[in-house]
Amino acid sequence: MEIPSLCNFFAFSNFWATWALLFSLASVSIMISSGITFYVYYVNPTYEQWRWKTNPRYPSPESVRMEIFKTMKGALIVSFCPSMALYLAQYKYSKAFCGMEEYGLAYNVLHFLGLWLVTDFYEFFYHWIGHVSSAAWANHKSHHKFSNPSPFAVIADDAVDQVFRSLPLLAFPILIPVNIELLFAQWAVIFYIYGTYLHWGYESQYIHAHNPILNTAYDHHLHHSRSIKNKAIRTGFFFKIWDNMFGSVQKDKCFCVRCQHAAGKRTMKDFAKIKIPDYSVLLQPGFWLTSNWDFVQ
Repeated sequence: MEIPSLCNFFAFSNFWATWALLFSLASVSIMISSGITFYVYYVNPTYEQWRWKTNPRYPSPESVRMEIFKTMKGALIVSFCPSMALYLAQYKYSKAFCGMEEYGLAYNVLHFLGLWLVTDFYEFFYHWIGHVSSAAWANHKSHHKFSNPSPFAVIADDAVDQVFRSLPLLAFPILIPVNIELLFAQWAVIFYIYGTYLHWGYESQYIHAHNPILNTAYDHHLHHSRSIKNKAIRTGFFFKIWDNMFGSVQKDKCFCVRCQHAAGKRTMKDFAKIKIPDYSVLLQPGFWLTSNWDFVQ
């Protein structure tokens, strides 16, 4: 019996069924990964956890509600390109393939790493354009309403950003032979998990914000809080090299948690002054049905 793959799974012969399936899978996986992270670090945080939160304050429930709402809309739109890619692969209208046999292990490994690097530059560049171009900023600025984001903000963008974000999933299989299973795994697992880390709001004790290679949760919080129209700061995803090359770096004093610790901040006395919002309202239907969706961070 032939083992089902993304290239021959019968459901993908119908584009609308494919889109519905990918949207459902994306929605569930987003709510699980972001939801668990949010519950552990935001609902009832400890002092030891809070010491590593970049912004000492917590976002309002209204802000988190808007993040979730925009993320669910985003999941629908961002599922379009991969759905079309699977549909085209089903009818051999693209160069997508499955398995290792046709091109061999070396090709697949090199392509996995090469597409990772190319995609990372692409993700940086379209995001950078979103800040230096007035037309692009008009669309992207809605994501920057979340100056103190939570893990639910990973894809809390509007339609144009969602299309550009997911376009490589459609373009790569059309342009070059690509193992679509590895490509989808790379995006669904590695990219989203790292995106959750970047929007975590906390800094890792194992990845220093001052490291010269990887963008950290501090770098992305810095981006959300300081990067505005005509002022691109840390628009990269994985690697810092792109921002370093384009000069989109922060020149002011660092405020990462390690620097705050060194300055004598983040004491137990400081923590006692922090108000932890009651996020249980997010589970109340009436909170979602209200007509007033204004919020402050």
